[in-house]
Amino acid sequence: MTIGANALFLLMAIAPLALAGGHDYGQALSKSILFFEAQRSGYLPGNQRVRWRGNSGLLDGKSSGVDLVGGYYDAGDNVKFGLPMAFTVTMISWSILEYGPQMASSGELGHAMDAVKWGTDYLIKAHPEPHVLYGEVGDGNTDHYCWQRPEEMTTSRNAYRIDENNPGSDLAGETAAAMAAASIVFRRANPAYSRELLNHAHQLFEFADKYRGKYDSSISVAQKYYRSVSGYADELLWGAAWLYKATNEPYYLNYLGENGDNLGGTGWAMTEFGWDVKYAGVQTLAAMFLMGGKGGDHSPVLGKYQEKAEMFMCSCMGKANHNVQKTPGGLIFRQRWNNLQFVTSASFLLTVYSDHLTAARKNLHCASGSVAPSELLAFAKSQVDYILGNNPRATSYMVGYGNHYPQQVHHRGSSIVSIKVDPSFVSCRGGYATWFSRKASDPNLLTGAIVGGPDAYDNFADQRDNYEQTEPATYNNAPLLGVLARLNAGHSAHNQLLPVEVPLHKPIAVQPKHASPYAAPIEIDQKATASWVSNGKTYYRYSAIVTNKSRRTIRNFNLNISKLYGPLWGLTKTTSGSYGLPEWVSSLPADKSLEFVYIHSAPAADVSVSGYTLA
Repeated sequence: MTIGANALFLLMAIAPLALAGGHDYGQALSKSILFFEAQRSGYLPGNQRVRWRGNSGLLDGKSSGVDLVGGYYDAGDNVKFGLPMAFTVTMISWSILEYGPQMASSGELGHAMDAVKWGTDYLIKAHPEPHVLYGEVGDGNTDHYCWQRPEEMTTSRNAYRIDENNPGSDLAGETAAAMAAASIVFRRANPAYSRELLNHAHQLFEFADKYRGKYDSSISVAQKYYRSVSGYADELLWGAAWLYKATNEPYYLNYLGENGDNLGGTGWAMTEFGWDVKYAGVQTLAAMFLMGGKGGDHSPVLGKYQEKAEMFMCSCMGKANHNVQKTPGGLIFRQRWNNLQFVTSASFLLTVYSDHLTAARKNLHCASGSVAPSELLAFAKSQVDYILGNNPRATSYMVGYGNHYPQQVHHRGSSIVSIKVDPSFVSCRGGYATWFSRKASDPNLLTGAIVGGPDAYDNFADQRDNYEQTEPATYNNAPLLGVLARLNAGHSAHNQLLPVEVPLHKPIAVQPKHASPYAAPIEIDQKATASWVSNGKTYYRYSAIVTNKSRRTIRNFNLNISKLYGPLWGLTKTTSGSYGLPEWVSSLPADKSLEFVYIHSAPAADVSVSGYTLA
């Protein structure tokens, strides 16, 4: 486990970031969504905009007695891998849930929802029974032996599944997350479809949790391509988090609260987020629940999730004790093969968290100091700008965007002449000889595709056989949709405030330092939760939990705080110098708590109750 920064919950109102720059984020958003149409498998609809593609995979699932026509090819091959496909659907859905209005204002919300539904229509087919889920169609080994257009591929189309005897909790958990997230997307536009998705999500989560195991132990042909290195614990929490977001059912909140420790949600501080490792995503969702006042009795545990989420943010920003690597040009760098998947996913989490911190009137505090939400958004913007061309090579890593972008993409469909232009059969090995080896631009423009990207030193070789750098993937684009929509909308993109309450805790009861006649029904627990040294002086972050132990609601609450030598967040200072409830909390119900925090370089301040009324 990574020991990261001391995450401080600074409750401050932040001015929105004014975004100015030289990129057309609206155009980039449109192109990025268009890429998903190039990845479609099955019968293409009449409104298909990528015209060089044709129908493909029309017999998928037939040999197994199930209809598996549809879905997405994951990258530059012709295989349908269930785990990255489901993650792609989850992330497009999350992008819509956060920035749907911004997508609508640029005319792209309908296209984004179509992209989700193309995925979920297939996932519904892939889940024909409560405890059966098909997780792959095609075989990576035979597929990679050939270089053919998807419309005429001759490779194996075997279907592989998980079931009670061959479990796959990671695959089922991610698919449950995708169904749950998508159900929210369609809740108003298509209520019946939304309910269908949610029913599948409930069944898939129960299947994932009851019959535990790694999917690549059951679908071994996936091991070489999408091995579940992190195991299934993160997907169980991820699925539960999305089901809680979709339903508000206490069962799923309890699952997060009761399994946070043993499944790693409160323990693992990550420096990556993607189709395999979901912890940072789970932790960000948990933090959002907490800031939205939805933590309930599990708020203390969700606070631990939030600490790890903030460690991820600080690490990306280079402000933690353990930071992510960056290229000399400033790009997040995780690995040589398809590094940009981690850049787009991290940028999405940073963008979303920035907006939710702003709405909650909070700051992020990292080991190197306080970070305003606007700084998170600015850093996410810098990563997107790098992708779009602000980099040492002045290269756009989005195909079709800008003046200089990859021309030889590692992608079967785009690198072979369209079957609509030349229907002559391209054989398995003939495709390698004729098309793969061509030192020329692709005949079909794979508009909007985000390729693997540069290496650790900002170098990039635009060559078709350089699959580590020139192969695109659906999960590269999916998180980027939300960020592009946010950046395109500018400073007005997130002007609504969330219904925020401070975390509700159940602290250990201690008597205030200075008791008063009013103190009996109220308990105050103070403790130092973090410390750091700056300019030779040791600073402490104190958390104070105030709990209403009466059976009635407390109003007109006031505290006296003395020996305070630094800033305080979470209370409102009155004209008389005492402190009352924060502006967004009007009362403190029975058996509920509120937290305020302060920072100074001294022992704990003296806190006493000076007044209140019982309603």
